[in-house]
Amino acid sequence: MTSSSKLSTSSNPTTVSYDDFQKLDVRVGTIVEAAPFPEARRPALKLLIDFGGDIGRKKSSAQITRNYQPEALVGRQVLAVVNFPPRQIGPMMSEVLTLGVPDAEGEVILISPDRAVPDGGRLY
Repeated sequence: MTSSSKLSTSSNPTTVSYDDFQKLDVRVGTIVEAAPFPEARRPALKLLIDFGGDIGRKKSSAQITRNYQPEALVGRQVLAVVNFPPRQIGPMMSEVLTLGVPDAEGEVILISPDRAVPDGGRLY
C-alpha cells in the first residue's frame, strides 16, 4: 500500500488531536526485497520491509515505478504505517502503508530518514 499519487493538496486540512496522531504507528524499516508487481491494477512494486524486533518483515505494494527501480531500493530505509489492517492488492496481501509525498508531477517520492537509524523506530 502507498498513498495515492494524486493526493489532495488542500490548504485546509482536517484538525486532529494529538491523541488521534498517537493512534498511527509509523515505523522505519529497511527494504530487503523489491520486485515488479505486474498483477497490480496500477504500476507498482512489491516490497518486503524489515522493521526488526516484534514487528518483523512486512509486505507492501507501492506505486513508485516512475521514480524507483527495484534493485536500487534494497537496503533503503523507509517509513510506513504498520497498524492499518492488511489490504488485498491483486494476489498479494499488503500489510503496511509505505509513505511518500508527491513530486512536481504527482509521482510518489518515498519518505526516509536522512541517516541510518535502527529498524522499528517509531515516528514522533
